[in-house]
Amino acid sequence: MNVRTNPVAATPLATVRQWWGLVVLLLPALLVSMDISILFIAGPALSRDLAPTATQWLWMMDSYSLVVAALLVTMGSLADRIGRRRLLMTGSVAFGAASALLAFAPSPELFVAGRVLLAVGAATLAPSTLALVRSMFLDADQRRKAVAAWTIAFTGGAVLGPILGGLLLERFYWGSVFLINLPVMVLLLIAAPLLIPESKNPGGARFDIPGALLSLSSLVALVYAMKRFAEHGSEPEAWIVLSGGLALLVCFILWQRRAAHPLIDVELFRRPAFTGAALANLLATVAMTGLGLLAFALLQSVHGMSPLHAGLVALPTFFGTAGGAVLGSALARRIRPGAIVAAGLTIAAAAMAYIGLTMQPGSVWAFLAGYVVLTFGIGMVSTLANSLILTTAPSEHAGAAASISETAIHLGSSLGIAGFGTISATVYQRHMEDASIPGMPADATGSIGAAEAIAAELPGAQAAQLLDLATTAFSHSVAAVALAASAVLVAAAIVTGTLLRRVPSTTTTTDGHAH
Repeated sequence: MNVRTNPVAATPLATVRQWWGLVVLLLPALLVSMDISILFIAGPALSRDLAPTATQWLWMMDSYSLVVAALLVTMGSLADRIGRRRLLMTGSVAFGAASALLAFAPSPELFVAGRVLLAVGAATLAPSTLALVRSMFLDADQRRKAVAAWTIAFTGGAVLGPILGGLLLERFYWGSVFLINLPVMVLLLIAAPLLIPESKNPGGARFDIPGALLSLSSLVALVYAMKRFAEHGSEPEAWIVLSGGLALLVCFILWQRRAAHPLIDVELFRRPAFTGAALANLLATVAMTGLGLLAFALLQSVHGMSPLHAGLVALPTFFGTAGGAVLGSALARRIRPGAIVAAGLTIAAAAMAYIGLTMQPGSVWAFLAGYVVLTFGIGMVSTLANSLILTTAPSEHAGAAASISETAIHLGSSLGIAGFGTISATVYQRHMEDASIPGMPADATGSIGAAEAIAAELPGAQAAQLLDLATTAFSHSVAAVALAASAVLVAAAIVTGTLLRRVPSTTTTTDGHAH
């Protein structure tokens, strides 16, 4: 039997079957990210039908990302032990069952339970898909193309979620946004054994249970603390939880250094390529989430778009990400990854600065133009960062490495929401208080949503004055977040460019391991 090889690297090239296997792997990557954003569109209908309390509503929205972030490292390491395809298929069953439970949940409590189960399934799907890409594509150039496709699917899910959700909700009830997952999971269960080869750590090391418990508890605490900061500002409970999470994280690192079969190899972080790539993912996500948190509110509240209209208008950002991912992958053959990552972050920083400096309540196209350029830069960064993380780690630890990449993204999301959400709220409130109108209720300074609700009860002229003030204040808050995010991206470009400066353009040897 003839084996196709790369004549330069002398490594096997992927077959047609493996490329079709990649298509199958892109489906769960798309759904995992889509199931975060699609809930924002279904939120009003859920609130009407299930009538949750404020606390129940918070957990309905947040429990998914909290559990996913907490379980990623554990599930990635478990995939290395028991088999990545096996865990992928197990997670598919859990994801499908949770989707059915959510679609017919009669109460907020069962809805939260369904979101937690959905998150357990998602935590197995995300690192398994990326680790299987690592094992299926041994040639460095082909792997970068495969990772670029994965990056496009994962980031594209966040954009497609509101569009698909809006289309479904125009014709069906809110449960349809979860039922759409079922046929995809069935297809994955049928196609995976036929197209995706099994892979796992050949050493068959025992699972690190103490490490898993420490990882789970530390990440739960850290992500929960970030969410508390985002919702309530600087409060004692958030600081206590954050301190406890950091202490548990230190214990986890110390345990990993002495464990016979650690959950992750902490020595990986001594490698500049690995640390620089993980940091690039983290900081890029912090900045992107900071603006993404406000983007749909800006389109709907300031520019008066429906959820579906806002989703369609934001669709070009998907093509921005795709273009950046494709270009980054193509340039990596000739240009050092450090230069590409730094360039992508610099492009994103410039786009953020442009948004911040041109933000006006009546100008939506300038915002969207900047947003597309921003996603283009981030697409370059994400593709190279994910590829470097997978390539730098030994193949037997591909699941754990992929989970670290995913965890950096989710932690970055929480940090972005906490930090930039606070900046946005502060700027909005200050502007509203400085330019208040006679008789304006104090509640109107809390958020633009509160101002809209109050305006609906006011006489026409007074309502128009309040809405004009609120949209101007919110636009100022978006501008402040964009400028702050630009500064974060500039710092990220400098730090990661320095860490990755010695990484060559070709990061693999003939055996597929990274330098």
